[in-house]
Amino acid sequence: MFVLNGERQDVLKAWADETLLYLLREHFQLKGAKFGCGVGVCGACTVIVDGEAVRSCTFPTSALEGVKVRTIEGLAKGHSMHPVQEAWLAESVPQCGYCQAGQIMSAVALLDGTPNPSDEEVETAMDGNLCRCGTYARIRKAIARASEAVR
Repeated sequence: MFVLNGERQDVLKAWADETLLYLLREHFQLKGAKFGCGVGVCGACTVIVDGEAVRSCTFPTSALEGVKVRTIEGLAKGHSMHPVQEAWLAESVPQCGYCQAGQIMSAVALLDGTPNPSDEEVETAMDGNLCRCGTYARIRKAIARASEAVR
């Protein structure tokens, strides 16, 4: 048993050898986390597991027992977006959008643990989240904006 976006879930034995990314996308039909590199380098598949940003493409479903998983689909509360999502839109971050769910989840994990991060802490938390469109400056501005909202 594990908790996915606030709801208790079981992992069927047939899925035990799969990755968390595969489980999310194929079993739960949660398509926010994207398959990018498949080896945990690009960050497109980032989700939050027990408060930490993790690459779901390398996270085994066998390690899910008793953990809490949060995906991009679990951020909004009803019609209210998460402050990071609001900041992303306010700063016009997305271009192609492929990496954005992973970027947002890394930013949420950072701000959940460090509501007022230094530039160095932002750099460290976001390191490895690749954006082929090069929106890094807008991503940092959005994190700063969201930081003000979550404090």
